[in-house]
Amino acid sequence: MTKEKKPGIIRETPMTYGEYASLPEDGNRYELVDGFLELMSPSASTLHQLISHRIQFKLTQTCDRDNIILDAPIDLILSDREVRQPDLVVLHRSRLSLLTRRGIEGPPDLVAEILSPSSIRRDKVGKRNTYAKYGIPEYWIIDPASWTLEQYVLTDSGAYDLLDVFAGDEPVRSERLPCVSFTMEEVRTAIPDIRD
Repeated sequence: MTKEKKPGIIRETPMTYGEYASLPEDGNRYELVDGFLELMSPSASTLHQLISHRIQFKLTQTCDRDNIILDAPIDLILSDREVRQPDLVVLHRSRLSLLTRRGIEGPPDLVAEILSPSSIRRDKVGKRNTYAKYGIPEYWIIDPASWTLEQYVLTDSGAYDLLDVFAGDEPVRSERLPCVSFTMEEVRTAIPDIRD
């Protein structure tokens, strides 16, 4: 009886961050998930990139004084066996010791993922569980299909609760990031029409 491979896993044996970091550059993006190397989806779509850029731009406009805002690809090193690459990361400047040449080493203040058809399960289940396990206080999931932003906050129990869903002209708010000042409608209308 052969051991069945989990979807996305491309190496059967566990590895450490050191092995992950020494992988040859092959044009692909990987994450280290509980020690197993997983191939990420193909390059982000144009729409995905435009949304990421726009939200990063809006965050930088109002939050840059107190925070560092980074976008993918950036290694978020949560442990020697857990390395993720969020679409957006916010790190308060009082915690700059987490920022190293390797990436961000430890839980930042906020991470965001932008859904694509191939990443829904990974973002809503796998990454959500991982980010909660490692104590990231706030997690945003942006859905381009509905132009919504789901805001999850970490509870005392160590799990995420869905605190709010922002859509249209409703301003995105965050107790953790009081500087946030944008709407999903502003993001949507700033993005040009893209042909198929």
